[in-house]
Amino acid sequence: MRKLYYWKLKKREIMLGDRTVLMGILNVTPDSFSDGGKYSDPDRAFARAMELEEQGADIIDIGAESTRPESRRLTAAEEMQRLVPVLKRLKDRLTIPISIDTYKAEVAERAIELGAEIINDPSGLTFEPQLGRTVSNCDAGLILNHMRGRPETWAKLGPMQDPMGTIVRELDAAVSRARRNGIDKSKIVVDPGLGFGKRKEQNSLILARLSQLAGLDLPILTGPSKKQFLAHATPEETKFATAAAVAASVLAGAHIVRVHDIREMRAAADVVDEILRTNVQ
Repeated sequence: MRKLYYWKLKKREIMLGDRTVLMGILNVTPDSFSDGGKYSDPDRAFARAMELEEQGADIIDIGAESTRPESRRLTAAEEMQRLVPVLKRLKDRLTIPISIDTYKAEVAERAIELGAEIINDPSGLTFEPQLGRTVSNCDAGLILNHMRGRPETWAKLGPMQDPMGTIVRELDAAVSRARRNGIDKSKIVVDPGLGFGKRKEQNSLILARLSQLAGLDLPILTGPSKKQFLAHATPEETKFATAAAVAASVLAGAHIVRVHDIREMRAAADVVDEILRTNVQ
Protein backbone atom coordinates (compact mmCIF):
# COMPACT_ATOMS: atom_id res chain seq x y z
CA MET A 1 0.00 0.00 0.00
CA ARG A 2 1.01 3.58 -0.58
CA LYS A 3 2.21 5.46 2.45
CA LEU A 4 0.10 8.50 3.32
CA TYR A 5 1.74 11.91 2.95
CA TYR A 6 0.54 15.48 3.32
CA TRP A 7 2.04 17.66 0.59
CA LYS A 8 2.35 21.12 2.11
CA LEU A 9 1.90 23.98 -0.34
CA LYS A 10 1.81 27.65 0.58
CA LYS A 11 -1.99 27.93 0.75
CA ARG A 12 -3.15 24.34 1.16
CA GLU A 13 -2.25 20.77 2.01
CA ILE A 14 -2.90 17.83 -0.31
CA MET A 15 -3.36 14.32 1.06
CA LEU A 16 -1.42 11.82 -1.04
CA GLY A 17 -1.96 8.08 -0.89
CA ASP A 18 -5.62 7.66 -0.01
CA ARG A 19 -6.65 8.07 -3.65
CA THR A 20 -4.62 8.68 -6.80
CA VAL A 21 -4.09 12.36 -7.51
CA LEU A 22 -4.34 13.28 -11.19
CA MET A 23 -2.16 16.04 -12.59
CA GLY A 24 -3.61 17.34 -15.86
CA ILE A 25 -1.13 18.38 -18.54
CA LEU A 26 -1.52 21.73 -20.30
CA ASN A 27 1.19 22.48 -22.84
CA VAL A 28 1.28 26.08 -24.09
CA THR A 29 4.05 25.26 -26.55
CA PRO A 30 4.09 25.09 -30.36
CA ASP A 31 6.27 21.96 -30.41
CA SER A 32 5.30 19.47 -27.67
CA PHE A 33 5.26 15.85 -28.84
CA SER A 34 1.59 15.28 -28.00
CA ASP A 35 -0.39 18.49 -28.40
CA GLY A 36 2.09 21.06 -29.69
CA GLY A 37 0.37 24.27 -30.79
CA LYS A 38 -3.11 23.19 -29.71
CA TYR A 39 -3.18 25.43 -26.63
CA SER A 40 -0.55 28.04 -27.46
CA ASP A 41 -3.32 30.66 -27.72
CA PRO A 42 -3.97 32.00 -24.16
CA ASP A 43 -7.75 31.88 -24.57
CA ARG A 44 -7.66 28.25 -25.67
CA ALA A 45 -5.25 27.43 -22.84
CA PHE A 46 -7.60 29.08 -20.33
CA ALA A 47 -10.57 27.10 -21.65
CA ARG A 48 -8.59 23.86 -21.54
CA ALA A 49 -7.50 24.47 -17.93
CA MET A 50 -11.10 24.99 -16.88
CA GLU A 51 -12.08 21.84 -18.76
CA LEU A 52 -9.36 19.79 -17.06
CA GLU A 53 -10.62 20.84 -13.65
CA GLU A 54 -14.21 20.04 -14.63
CA GLN A 55 -13.13 16.58 -15.82
CA GLY A 56 -11.59 15.78 -12.43
CA ALA A 57 -7.98 16.98 -12.45
CA ASP A 58 -6.58 17.58 -8.95
CA ILE A 59 -3.66 19.71 -10.19
CA ILE A 60 -2.92 21.40 -13.51
CA ASP A 61 0.68 21.32 -14.76
CA ILE A 62 1.45 24.04 -17.31
CA GLY A 63 4.51 23.78 -19.53
CA ALA A 64 5.79 26.52 -21.82
CA GLU A 65 9.00 24.81 -22.99
CA SER A 66 8.97 21.43 -24.68
CA THR A 67 11.23 18.67 -23.35
CA ARG A 68 10.65 16.33 -26.29
CA PRO A 69 13.82 14.73 -27.74
CA GLU A 70 16.05 17.22 -29.59
CA SER A 71 13.90 20.19 -28.54
CA ARG A 72 15.43 23.66 -28.34
CA ARG A 73 16.08 25.35 -25.00
CA LEU A 74 14.27 28.68 -24.52
CA THR A 75 15.38 31.83 -22.78
CA ALA A 76 13.46 32.84 -19.67
CA ALA A 77 11.96 35.75 -21.63
CA GLU A 78 10.66 33.43 -24.36
CA GLU A 79 9.18 31.04 -21.82
CA MET A 80 7.45 33.82 -19.90
CA GLN A 81 6.06 35.28 -23.11
CA ARG A 82 4.09 32.05 -23.54
CA LEU A 83 3.28 31.46 -19.89
CA VAL A 84 2.40 34.81 -18.34
CA PRO A 85 -0.73 35.58 -20.44
CA VAL A 86 -2.19 32.20 -19.52
CA LEU A 87 -1.47 32.60 -15.81
CA LYS A 88 -2.99 36.08 -15.79
CA ARG A 89 -6.22 34.67 -17.24
CA LEU A 90 -6.27 31.79 -14.77
CA LYS A 91 -5.49 33.80 -11.64
CA ASP A 92 -8.16 33.10 -9.00
CA ARG A 93 -10.31 31.17 -11.51
CA LEU A 94 -9.34 27.59 -10.58
CA THR A 95 -10.04 25.88 -7.27
CA ILE A 96 -7.16 23.40 -7.79
CA PRO A 97 -3.44 24.24 -7.60
CA ILE A 98 -1.33 25.17 -10.63
CA SER A 99 2.05 23.57 -11.18
CA ILE A 100 4.62 25.03 -13.59
CA ASP A 101 6.91 22.75 -15.56
CA THR A 102 10.16 24.76 -15.60
CA TYR A 103 13.80 24.58 -14.53
CA LYS A 104 14.37 28.37 -14.62
CA ALA A 105 14.42 30.34 -11.36
CA GLU A 106 13.27 33.55 -13.05
CA VAL A 107 10.27 31.85 -14.65
CA ALA A 108 9.37 30.07 -11.41
CA GLU A 109 9.41 33.29 -9.40
CA ARG A 110 7.15 35.12 -11.86
CA ALA A 111 4.77 32.15 -12.10
CA ILE A 112 4.42 31.94 -8.32
CA GLU A 113 3.68 35.69 -8.22
CA LEU A 114 0.81 34.95 -10.61
CA GLY A 115 -0.66 32.18 -8.47
CA ALA A 116 1.28 28.97 -9.18
CA GLU A 117 1.85 26.83 -6.08
CA ILE A 118 4.12 24.05 -7.39
CA ILE A 119 7.29 24.00 -9.48
CA ASN A 120 7.84 20.82 -11.49
CA ASP A 121 11.56 20.85 -12.32
CA PRO A 122 12.32 18.40 -15.15
CA SER A 123 16.04 18.56 -14.35
CA GLY A 124 16.02 17.77 -10.62
CA LEU A 125 17.82 21.06 -9.81
CA THR A 126 20.71 20.29 -12.19
CA PHE A 127 20.12 22.88 -14.94
CA GLU A 128 19.67 25.90 -12.65
CA PRO A 129 20.65 25.06 -9.06
CA GLN A 130 19.43 28.51 -7.92
CA LEU A 131 15.88 27.35 -8.61
CA GLY A 132 15.96 25.61 -5.23
CA ARG A 133 16.48 28.88 -3.40
CA THR A 134 13.63 30.49 -5.35
CA VAL A 135 11.23 27.67 -4.47
CA SER A 136 12.29 27.89 -0.82
CA ASN A 137 11.87 31.68 -0.66
CA CYS A 138 8.43 31.45 -2.27
CA ASP A 139 7.27 28.58 -0.02
CA ALA A 140 6.19 26.53 -3.06
CA GLY A 141 5.87 22.79 -3.57
CA LEU A 142 8.59 21.09 -5.63
CA ILE A 143 8.60 18.07 -7.95
CA LEU A 144 12.06 16.67 -8.62
CA ASN A 145 12.18 14.77 -11.91
CA HIS A 146 15.02 12.48 -12.94
CA MET A 147 16.47 13.48 -16.29
CA ARG A 148 19.40 11.78 -17.97
CA GLY A 149 21.45 14.22 -20.03
CA ARG A 150 19.49 16.87 -21.91
CA PRO A 151 16.75 16.53 -24.55
CA GLU A 152 19.15 17.59 -27.31
CA THR A 153 21.54 14.74 -26.40
CA TRP A 154 19.14 11.89 -25.63
CA ALA A 155 19.43 10.28 -29.05
CA LYS A 156 23.19 9.83 -28.51
CA LEU A 157 23.01 8.27 -25.05
CA GLY A 158 23.77 4.60 -24.56
CA PRO A 159 21.69 2.32 -22.32
CA MET A 160 21.64 2.98 -18.57
CA GLN A 161 23.41 0.53 -16.34
CA ASP A 162 21.29 -0.37 -13.28
CA PRO A 163 18.45 2.04 -14.18
CA MET A 164 16.54 1.99 -10.88
CA GLY A 165 19.66 2.08 -8.74
CA THR A 166 20.88 5.10 -10.70
CA ILE A 167 17.52 6.87 -10.52
CA VAL A 168 17.21 6.33 -6.75
CA ARG A 169 20.74 7.60 -6.10
CA GLU A 170 20.38 10.64 -8.34
CA LEU A 171 16.95 11.57 -6.99
CA ASP A 172 18.36 11.23 -3.46
CA ALA A 173 21.08 13.69 -4.47
CA ALA A 174 18.43 16.04 -5.90
CA VAL A 175 16.51 15.90 -2.62
CA SER A 176 19.71 16.76 -0.75
CA ARG A 177 20.20 19.79 -3.03
CA ALA A 178 16.66 20.91 -2.31
CA ARG A 179 17.08 20.45 1.45
CA ARG A 180 20.34 22.44 1.43
CA ASN A 181 18.38 25.27 -0.17
CA GLY A 182 15.96 25.27 2.75
CA ILE A 183 13.08 23.31 1.18
CA ASP A 184 11.23 21.25 3.78
CA LYS A 185 10.84 17.56 2.98
CA SER A 186 7.04 17.92 3.28
CA LYS A 187 7.09 20.06 0.12
CA ILE A 188 8.94 17.57 -2.13
CA VAL A 189 7.64 14.92 -4.57
CA VAL A 190 9.92 12.71 -6.69
CA ASP A 191 9.44 11.54 -10.29
CA PRO A 192 11.61 8.83 -11.94
CA GLY A 193 11.34 10.60 -15.31
CA LEU A 194 9.80 8.10 -17.74
CA GLY A 195 11.22 8.93 -21.16
CA PHE A 196 13.75 11.65 -20.25
CA GLY A 197 16.84 9.93 -21.64
CA LYS A 198 15.78 6.32 -20.94
CA ARG A 199 15.43 3.72 -23.68
CA LYS A 200 12.08 2.07 -24.40
CA GLU A 201 12.60 -1.17 -22.46
CA GLN A 202 14.05 0.72 -19.48
CA ASN A 203 10.78 2.58 -18.95
CA SER A 204 8.95 -0.71 -18.46
CA LEU A 205 11.62 -1.76 -15.98
CA ILE A 206 11.17 1.53 -14.07
CA LEU A 207 7.44 0.88 -13.73
CA ALA A 208 8.07 -2.71 -12.66
CA ARG A 209 10.49 -1.61 -9.94
CA LEU A 210 8.90 1.71 -9.00
CA SER A 211 8.46 0.55 -5.41
CA GLN A 212 12.22 0.94 -4.93
CA LEU A 213 11.63 4.70 -4.81
CA ALA A 214 9.73 4.22 -1.55
CA GLY A 215 13.11 4.09 0.18
CA LEU A 216 13.38 7.87 -0.29
CA ASP A 217 10.29 8.24 1.96
CA LEU A 218 8.68 10.80 -0.32
CA PRO A 219 5.53 10.87 -2.46
CA ILE A 220 6.01 9.46 -5.97
CA LEU A 221 4.76 10.90 -9.26
CA THR A 222 4.91 9.24 -12.67
CA GLY A 223 4.27 10.77 -16.08
CA PRO A 224 3.61 7.94 -18.55
CA SER A 225 1.00 9.75 -20.65
CA LYS A 226 1.49 9.20 -24.40
CA LYS A 227 5.23 8.66 -23.98
CA GLN A 228 7.11 7.19 -26.91
CA PHE A 229 7.53 3.80 -25.24
CA LEU A 230 3.72 3.46 -25.18
CA ALA A 231 3.11 4.64 -28.76
CA HIS A 232 0.75 2.56 -30.92
CA ALA A 233 -0.67 2.88 -34.41
CA THR A 234 -3.60 5.10 -33.41
CA PRO A 235 -4.19 7.73 -30.69
CA GLU A 236 -6.94 5.55 -29.21
CA GLU A 237 -4.62 2.57 -28.85
CA THR A 238 -1.97 4.80 -27.27
CA LYS A 239 -4.57 6.04 -24.79
CA PHE A 240 -5.30 2.45 -23.75
CA ALA A 241 -1.56 1.81 -23.38
CA THR A 242 -1.32 4.92 -21.18
CA ALA A 243 -4.17 3.64 -19.00
CA ALA A 244 -2.24 0.38 -18.52
CA ALA A 245 0.87 2.33 -17.49
CA VAL A 246 -1.20 4.45 -15.11
CA ALA A 247 -2.61 1.31 -13.48
CA ALA A 248 0.87 -0.21 -13.19
CA SER A 249 2.17 3.01 -11.64
CA VAL A 250 -0.55 3.14 -9.00
CA LEU A 251 -0.20 -0.55 -8.12
CA ALA A 252 3.55 0.00 -7.68
CA GLY A 253 3.09 2.95 -5.34
CA ALA A 254 2.63 6.16 -7.35
CA HIS A 255 0.70 8.83 -5.46
CA ILE A 256 0.29 11.18 -8.45
CA VAL A 257 0.06 10.49 -12.18
CA ARG A 258 0.58 13.21 -14.78
CA VAL A 259 -1.75 12.68 -17.75
CA HIS A 260 -3.40 14.35 -20.75
CA ASP A 261 -6.74 12.51 -20.71
CA ILE A 262 -8.23 13.17 -17.29
CA ARG A 263 -11.65 11.58 -17.64
CA GLU A 264 -10.34 8.27 -18.99
CA MET A 265 -7.38 8.06 -16.58
CA ARG A 266 -9.63 8.88 -13.61
CA ALA A 267 -11.73 5.84 -14.51
CA ALA A 268 -8.60 3.67 -14.62
CA ALA A 269 -7.12 5.07 -11.41
CA ASP A 270 -10.41 4.73 -9.50
CA VAL A 271 -10.54 1.00 -10.28
CA VAL A 272 -6.97 0.48 -9.05
CA ASP A 273 -7.63 2.57 -5.93
CA GLU A 274 -10.61 0.36 -5.12
CA ILE A 275 -8.50 -2.78 -5.62
CA LEU A 276 -5.87 -1.40 -3.26
CA ARG A 277 -8.47 -0.52 -0.63
CA THR A 278 -10.03 -3.97 -0.88
CA ASN A 279 -6.61 -5.57 -0.46
CA VAL A 280 -6.11 -4.06 3.00
CA GLN A 281 -9.58 -4.82 4.35
